Amino acid sequence: MGHSYSFLDVQASIYGPGGNVSLAGDEAGVEQGGITVTPAGERSKMTVGADGSVMHSLLGDKSGTVSVKLLKTSSVNLQTTTGAQHGMNTIVIRDVARGDVITCQNCAFAKQPAITYGTDAGAVEWTFNAGSISFLLGM
Repeated sequence: MGHSYSFLDVQASIYGPGGNVSLAGDEAGVEQGGITVTPAGERSKMTVGADGSVMHSLLGDKSGTVSVKLLKTSSVNLQTTTGAQHGMNTIVIRDVARGDVITCQNCAFAKQPAITYGTDAGAVEWTFNAGSISFLLGM
């Protein structure tokens, strides 16, 4: 039996003090580059002793970044808020067909996106820093 994938099965939202915003699904206007979740650090460190023995250390770093590419004409309007609410967002990404669930907590805007005016309207890429990312991958 073959496996298939469709971005139409992906749902993503950001939840926080500024409200809840759909980042995928519901015609959010996601650009073809879509959504990318990138872990920041390694999860394991290998130390080799003088005699060649090996020790593995499990690291606690679960931080990373989430990048969302939206069409310039997208109705999704992401905004930054006050410093008191900075870093209090949660991003949840689900692929309902495959059973994937990625939860990103303690999220904050990394920087204001670059805006380009040209022949093609292009995309606006929002990047978030995430303090903790957990991956539950289905099939």
